[in-house]
Amino acid sequence: MPNLLHIAKYTVGEGHPCFLIAEAGVNHNGSLAMAKKLIDAAVKAKVDAVKFQSFKTENVIIEGVPKVTYQKRTANAKESQAAMLRKLEIDKDFHVELIKYCRKKNIMFLSTCTESNSLDLLVKLNVPALKVASMDTVNPMFLEKVAKAQKPVILSTGMSTQTEIEAACQCLRKNGCKELALLKCTSNYPTALNEVNLSAMQAMQEKFDAVIGFSDHTEGVGASPYAVAMGAKIVEKHFTLDKKMSGPDHKASLSPQELILWVKEIRNVEQMLGSREIRPMACEKETSRALRKSLVSLVPLKKGDSITRRNITAKRTGGTGISSIDFYKALGLKMVKEIPQDQPIHWSYLGK
Repeated sequence: MPNLLHIAKYTVGEGHPCFLIAEAGVNHNGSLAMAKKLIDAAVKAKVDAVKFQSFKTENVIIEGVPKVTYQKRTANAKESQAAMLRKLEIDKDFHVELIKYCRKKNIMFLSTCTESNSLDLLVKLNVPALKVASMDTVNPMFLEKVAKAQKPVILSTGMSTQTEIEAACQCLRKNGCKELALLKCTSNYPTALNEVNLSAMQAMQEKFDAVIGFSDHTEGVGASPYAVAMGAKIVEKHFTLDKKMSGPDHKASLSPQELILWVKEIRNVEQMLGSREIRPMACEKETSRALRKSLVSLVPLKKGDSITRRNITAKRTGGTGISSIDFYKALGLKMVKEIPQDQPIHWSYLGK
């Protein structure tokens, strides 16, 4: 049986469309109005879900931890991670408003939980699935609690070794997680092309008992369509209203127009992938009649002549006559009527 996730009305996995998550993250900059505009942009792009980030800063990080390099480039380099995150926290009322607005706009609300309080809040608000960030792949204390919520889990695996991912899967499964997706991820923003490593995603498909997807931090539409072509069943990508805004993730995010293109390119790839059935396409029927060859008399054939390799050939006939694929069936049969040279041979012309 294939691995599947059931997220509200969506079935995610083999045989189903790729589940597309527009990652608003913290690109709302603490503004509810901006968060709603992000939801509007996600709706316009026709993604399946829009995702934010839920956390209480004091439960995530201690004071004084400096920003990582990419955060220093995109926001105030002198402030600490804690100071930056505090400005981006969203409280319960903010969550409720976002969920209400998503419901009004007919789009799924999701959020990444990064500590117990935010996990409890999202469970109480009945989100249809739980997203866990790469930093918590190696945090079994938290993974235990996530699993016990009995919801589908989407786990990013940036910075993780195979052994660490195996341990995370084991922890989640052992504690009650029945539906699991793993996202191949490189935790650098933006991710250079030679650091994407999509082949590892394919290895994950072989090694792990889970739906496999891709968390894309490359620039622009980037690697996502290629990941889908290689089998990703969930893809997420950051987006923003304006890349020039101050904040840790704006610069490496898609613009609203790029988000639309991102969805379009992925859906185009899905159409091109088709099914695993080896068969001619319906559009080839007319081409087949015009281009495929049939058996034709190489010389005038008389009644009683046997069909041999020397007196017939294969040519285009516009679809009339015996198909060239049936050459061996016709070989040795006798003509029951006379035909001139260069004429299609029909089964009615042949007998034993």
